Amino acid sequence: MTHRLAFIGFGVVGQGFADILAKKEETLREKYNFDFQIVAISDMKLGSVYDPEGLDMTKIFEMIENGQSLSEYPDAETGWEPIETIEETNSDIIVEVTFTDMETGGPALDHVRTALKEGKNVISTNKGPVAQKITELQRLAEENNVEYKFEGTVLSGTPAVNLALKNLAGCEINKFKGIVNGTTNYILSKMEEGMDYEEALQKAQKLGYAEADPTGDVEGIDAQGKTLILANTVMDADIDLNEVEREGITELTLDDVQKAKDEGKRWKLISKAEVEDDAIEAKVGPEKIPLDHPLAGVMGPTNALTYTTDHLGDVTIIGPGAGKEETGYALLVDLLSIVD
Repeated sequence: MTHRLAFIGFGVVGQGFADILAKKEETLREKYNFDFQIVAISDMKLGSVYDPEGLDMTKIFEMIENGQSLSEYPDAETGWEPIETIEETNSDIIVEVTFTDMETGGPALDHVRTALKEGKNVISTNKGPVAQKITELQRLAEENNVEYKFEGTVLSGTPAVNLALKNLAGCEINKFKGIVNGTTNYILSKMEEGMDYEEALQKAQKLGYAEADPTGDVEGIDAQGKTLILANTVMDADIDLNEVEREGITELTLDDVQKAKDEGKRWKLISKAEVEDDAIEAKVGPEKIPLDHPLAGVMGPTNALTYTTDHLGDVTIIGPGAGKEETGYALLVDLLSIVD
């Protein structure tokens, strides 16, 4: 069977994933018996195109490089909106990689809902729908006998969700604690080296770890969304975003960092949730971590997460939490889990 993919959104992550698919096409066929065609792309900035027989991705990338709209692609349907692309194309797997809106989940939430109702599998790196409506979306997937996968929403290519739901299956996870935002971890690492907050932030922006507007990272908003996703998927919490207490790192000073160092501790922006009296308390905020804790040694833009389980005790995973290739890999893992 040849699987037909439609991309909703085709920015850095979407293009990175398409590039991985192109490079691994032969391996995917030989090792995993996975044949595919990319039949549609709908992107707010780049335009949209649909060919039921499959798009020439070499041409697609040439057009993007030359600044052409995908709507100029020859001998194909063009100009379709995302919902139309989801409903009307012959795709069976939707790759939802549009921008994230944590407050409403949209427009990605509408994209995922529509795809699942149409009986199409969804793989996505978009945190919004997972954070806002994971219970509803999982129910829709089950009712329509399809899959909704979102590994890349938490630690990019580092398998935080799959580790909990698959590799730790049978264990009860009653607590997690981790570093889920690489930007803040990099800034705090540089402050420990002697940089003040503003200098460390500027360095992070120069290297591409922080956006021009770093609010989502430094105020803990990104980590708050990831905490919510983990709590609701790994611990069946069924809580809302406003139930995750949030504090960022902007109030931490160089003096605070140095004092912690003198105490044998290290500041980290910590994401955590714990079951207490049949309720789940979730929080994001800066904490001083003892240097002998596994999370204390995680420096730079790296992420890490510790699950506390009933059978295995603490299980910690460490790896990259962002990046074009890393996030594309998360989509590949989700894709292969669907077609396995």
